[in-house]
Amino acid sequence: MIMEKGISSVEVLPSKSSQVTAVKVVVKEPETKQTQRGKRVGFVLVHAGAGYHSESKAKEYKHVCKRACQKDSPFTNAGMGSNLNLLGEIECDASIMDGKSLNFGAVGALSGIKNPVSVANRLLCEGQKGKLSAGRIPPCFLVGEGAFRWAVDHGIPACPPGIMATRFSLAAFKRNKRKLELAEKVETDLIQLKKRRQSNEKGSRVMCRTCGRPSKANDGSRGGDQIELYSLENDSGTLDTVGAVVVDQEGNVAAAVSSGGLALKHPGRVGQAALYGCGCWAENTGARTPYSTAVSTSGCGEHLVRTILARECSCALQTEDAHQALLETMQNKFIGSPFLANEDGVLGGVIVLRSCRCSAEPELSQEKPTLLVEFLWSHTTESMCVGYMSAQDGKAKTHISRLPPGAVAGQSVAIEGGVCRLESPES
Repeated sequence: MIMEKGISSVEVLPSKSSQVTAVKVVVKEPETKQTQRGKRVGFVLVHAGAGYHSESKAKEYKHVCKRACQKDSPFTNAGMGSNLNLLGEIECDASIMDGKSLNFGAVGALSGIKNPVSVANRLLCEGQKGKLSAGRIPPCFLVGEGAFRWAVDHGIPACPPGIMATRFSLAAFKRNKRKLELAEKVETDLIQLKKRRQSNEKGSRVMCRTCGRPSKANDGSRGGDQIELYSLENDSGTLDTVGAVVVDQEGNVAAAVSSGGLALKHPGRVGQAALYGCGCWAENTGARTPYSTAVSTSGCGEHLVRTILARECSCALQTEDAHQALLETMQNKFIGSPFLANEDGVLGGVIVLRSCRCSAEPELSQEKPTLLVEFLWSHTTESMCVGYMSAQDGKAKTHISRLPPGAVAGQSVAIEGGVCRLESPES
């Protein structure tokens, strides 16, 4: 395998609503060891979520990405230890798409299953078998209790709720509940304060029950209306949003994503990780698609759903310059999307790969079939953790991508990536 990676360079491009920062990777690395006879060939790129990754936990994040690359399933930490909803329960979303058959499988708001993506994968596989009895169409997307029963009926073991929630996720849930209760109390006090202002005479003073400070009514000041933003913790000690894009030696691509969702989400809420065209996308080369493409997303589910970002990125990657195409998609179809015009900041990230057949070296008399794979990641969040490896290497590389200093999360875009060439194994 030949890897091409590189030195970061920053491009600042104009945008109607935001600054867009692109970090492009473009250098070469020498060829690695020769492909061994009969050895599998392929490439995998994974993410452990787009959001905020503290420097103090950088090793932990990278370790998760490395494990994700090296395991058969890159979703060992999704489901178990995920964020808890308002009722203190774990509900997970997951989906998977096969670029060769274009089949899709997904689950939403699923509880009681350790690895939700295993259910999504089983749905995909069962769907490929054809119609059910009496000509019924097999399901590709199940939610809630129905998804759980289907999984158990198809031999996927259930996981007791007490095991699903870890001490880290339970501790984060308790802290978040306290923050929520305090924020709601502050908002209630402010509403009552406004009502008192309207009924009191000009210049009268009222007391705020929360802070105990006097507040002057009708003086034009909004000092009493200022609320501290109580941010909820979405990092409960394990990474609960993961995704992967892969390509094999034949050029077949696939993509998947699995997520526990936002902390204190409403029970029954389904995010982008379960929805067609939003959480992941995979499509082999065809008559109208010169490149095989695979995409997996992360971030604010509502933003990703309303922009159908996975499908948008896949379509954009059919143009010649993958880096520029992804940059323009993140800028125009995501940050600048009219469907998100009222949002202060648009938060999300993607990993993408595209592949095509090419000859190895023109001077060789006997050319080996070579697969050119371009892989990129892009995010508008403060950071994104990724890992990648080829089946020939056997060793994963990990990286935490961050917005450059001065860039504003939700208004800026970072892009990095590289290129590798996969030689088919000797017969």
